[in-house]
Amino acid sequence: MTRDEQELFATAAITSFRLNGQFLAIAEELARPAGLTAAWWQVLGAVLREPLPVAGIARAMGITRQSVQRIADLLVDKGLAEYRPNPAHRRAKLVAVTDAGLAAVRRIDPRHAVVAKRLVEEIGLEQLTATVETLTRLSTALDAIADEQG
Repeated sequence: MTRDEQELFATAAITSFRLNGQFLAIAEELARPAGLTAAWWQVLGAVLREPLPVAGIARAMGITRQSVQRIADLLVDKGLAEYRPNPAHRRAKLVAVTDAGLAAVRRIDPRHAVVAKRLVEEIGLEQLTATVETLTRLSTALDAIADEQG
């Protein structure tokens, strides 16, 4: 690795850390009026299409299984999610969103749309699309590197 490659990698990492903080701060602001936290919204968002086991949510979101388990338990206690039997694995129950959880996520949508529109106004739809594609490729590449080293 050349010095330039190493510096580029470091800058990408530092920028990603900053972006993560910025996204989390915005997510907290969007989620709060719906009675959610960013972390709760993240877990509920992972199971909107289909119920998933805790480990599947953790993999999809890039967070630890233990933190997903803790959040899932809280969401179930609050009636925003429920555990369902998992036909593929007797002990690893599926986390599913309830009607109350779906309603909470839906309350976020109007403000979420406003922020999305502002972002497109700021950098343009084409640039945002290219950025999302690049971030997705970067994430895939980092997964491949982690698999090689693991």
